[in-house]
Amino acid sequence: MISPERAAELRAEGWKWADLHVHTTCSFDVLPAEDLKPENLYRKALDMGLDFITFTDHDTVGAYDALGWERERLVTGAEMTVYDPEKVGHTVHVNVFDFDREEFIELREIAEREQNMESFLGYLRKHKLPFLYNHPFWADFHQDPDPETVMELAKLFPVLEYNMHELKPKNELTIALAEKFGKGVAATTDTHTGKLGQVYTLAEGESFREFFGNIEKGRNYIVPEDLTREALIEEMNEWIDLIFEKSPRQERKSFLTGIKSIDTLVKVSTSGILNHSPKLNRTTVNLLYFISKSGLPAFLYLHSEESLAKKMQESMKQGIKLGKQR
Repeated sequence: MISPERAAELRAEGWKWADLHVHTTCSFDVLPAEDLKPENLYRKALDMGLDFITFTDHDTVGAYDALGWERERLVTGAEMTVYDPEKVGHTVHVNVFDFDREEFIELREIAEREQNMESFLGYLRKHKLPFLYNHPFWADFHQDPDPETVMELAKLFPVLEYNMHELKPKNELTIALAEKFGKGVAATTDTHTGKLGQVYTLAEGESFREFFGNIEKGRNYIVPEDLTREALIEEMNEWIDLIFEKSPRQERKSFLTGIKSIDTLVKVSTSGILNHSPKLNRTTVNLLYFISKSGLPAFLYLHSEESLAKKMQESMKQGIKLGKQR
């Protein structure tokens, strides 16, 4: 773990940098804002100087169909949903990289039809595809990740994710798991609002495979951040802006983010109530900004997440020893 200043020095020496978890409008939970379309995010990544650019939309390669599969610095990626009710019991998200269309289709079939984590990971190993265990201590709505299961899963992945949208205690547990089992760690934004590259991973390697291989071996650095009250308030304000200002009203989607206050905003904005009254629309936006900036929604969300993190820490303290972040 290093500072942005030290990272800049390493980049000047030839180290590569990448954000390995980025969503575009092709994901079901991203609003249809112009800035978040694949082409615009791709151009933004090029302008930022990212050495490897990947988009990991949920169970789709729509971004690559839109961009073309062969573009400068572009690496194919997808966030694959795997639910193995028998051996895992909760939904797991796996970022897979550098595949072709046929491999993606076959992975989708394994995930959807077989619902077998062993088969899914076996395919990745057989085809030598780079893959990453996303937010290990996350679970889908109405699911609770079992600490022992998370530990067993961590053994099966070459790299674990340090996620900008997770609290520090959860990310510390991820670091501890990686140290215990000798796994690599990658820092990602998991951005749904276009903030790619705010945190990132550094490693050497002329190709993406070399770059990822060094992450697997722990020959890398991360420039991370954790979810804070201030960051969450900023994120909520960005969502309000996206929902009410930057997304065409007729294209607004209905989806769940997991943050109740944001989900309420989406529900209101897609209900049609505000379509016929610009004045009511503006009043609603101002009220939502006021509520968001008060910090109350952020406090309630963080409080619930902190409680969950403490439970996970208590459950796992016998199995792993929290180590120092690297």
